Amino acid sequence: MSELKIYNSLHRQKEVFTSLYPGHVGMYVCGPTVSGESHLGHARPYITFDVVYRYLQFLGYKVRYVRNITDAGHFEEEGREAEDKIAKRAQLEKLEPMELVQKYTNLFHWAFLRFNCLEPSIEPTATGHIVEQIEMIKTIMEKGYAYESNGSVYFDVKKYAESHDYGILSGRVLEDMLESSNRELDGQEEKINNVDFALWKNAPPEHIMRWPSPWGEGFPGWHIECSAMSSKYLGKQFDIHGGGMDLQFPHHECEIAQSEIAHGELMARYWMHNNMITINGRKMGKAYNNTIKLTELFTGNHHLLEKAYSPMTIRFFILQTHYRSTLDFSNEALQAAEKGLQRLWSAFEVLQKLSYAANGQPINEELDKQVRQWCLECEEFISDDFNTAKVLANLFELSPVINSIKGGQVKMHELSEETFQLLQKTWQNFLIDILGLQPETLTNDNSKLDGVIQLLMEMRKEAKARKDYAASDKIRNQLLAVGIQLKDEKDGSMTYSIQ
Repeated sequence: MSELKIYNSLHRQKEVFTSLYPGHVGMYVCGPTVSGESHLGHARPYITFDVVYRYLQFLGYKVRYVRNITDAGHFEEEGREAEDKIAKRAQLEKLEPMELVQKYTNLFHWAFLRFNCLEPSIEPTATGHIVEQIEMIKTIMEKGYAYESNGSVYFDVKKYAESHDYGILSGRVLEDMLESSNRELDGQEEKINNVDFALWKNAPPEHIMRWPSPWGEGFPGWHIECSAMSSKYLGKQFDIHGGGMDLQFPHHECEIAQSEIAHGELMARYWMHNNMITINGRKMGKAYNNTIKLTELFTGNHHLLEKAYSPMTIRFFILQTHYRSTLDFSNEALQAAEKGLQRLWSAFEVLQKLSYAANGQPINEELDKQVRQWCLECEEFISDDFNTAKVLANLFELSPVINSIKGGQVKMHELSEETFQLLQKTWQNFLIDILGLQPETLTNDNSKLDGVIQLLMEMRKEAKARKDYAASDKIRNQLLAVGIQLKDEKDGSMTYSIQ
């Protein structure tokens, strides 16, 4: 077996992976902020770390995979006030915050089940761990690295940097950050230094989500929740911390700082970050008005889409590029991925039906050696920082050989029985078990279900329009009885989630 090497963002190099406890791996991945629907950009980290999770298990490790749900505390400091994404969206949709959270958590789970992502071992929520976050903040304050100001608590970055390397992960230089900070523009008068980050925020009277604390009613900062939850379920130090490259700073940098003070050691030994998905070279994000929701990808209902794309096509599209490289969206790229996946799946189905039969004639030594090499390289590539792109490239090299055996251009006896068994094992191990691909027929069934639900939603709209509320309620209630929840949006549209 090849040694597993992981690119460690902390040291900016590939390193041989050794787990903290032999045979066991603790992995924490920053989960979604459930203030809205997941989009294509969100698909990349969770598909990436699904492959990491699958391969570690394939290697025989017992993996505890923790992926959180951010249902409180993810606020953006803009001007004088901190804006909580959950609270803001709940007010816009006229929902209770936890109602909003449940709606988008269900939608997240539904989408990633269609991507064939394995469920994490533990999926903690920020709101379920307020006590742990408060206790961690108290410890940091007792050690002198945080201070209270007007009912809020801030981490003292400047003091931390006197004896620790703030910027160890992101490469940021504190002096440069201090020089570029502008107190007048930022408006954060209650901070000692503008680079200080909130561990706890005082809740103004109109703020919906609030909890009692030693500093008054408030809500946790975004960074503290991951440190509190990861240490609870994985210990003060664990093996792998993952997330998107956009989380390196400030989120992961702040996690490192507060955890090191609270626990006295670096929280994770290997830091992994996937790169971004771009559209025409620009990062996908709400600020650019170029996000494509996952439900829009599945239905084709977006102005940037020429057609609907199945979850497996999207998964394949993402895995065709190494996770640390940028991935640019285009209809052409997705349609090429669709054809490529069909080609590989067709070869796999042919291979499953073949059985070895030798007729005593000599094998083709050159072909046998080449097939063996392509198979063995798959293990080498996946062990080299999870290079799914190279694995898929080798499967594409092998698919014509499989089709040629079926067509008779290559005789079965030209491969040794050992090589043929290796070929079958390689395709099962990599295409199915590690890359997590599955037949399009399964996702096509989901597409048919989606079409039926869309039809029923249209019928319900028509019933409401003619004020036939009995028929409208009947459609809603019968769908709910089989686990499909309809939601009337304030703009008159209708969405659904599978419970």
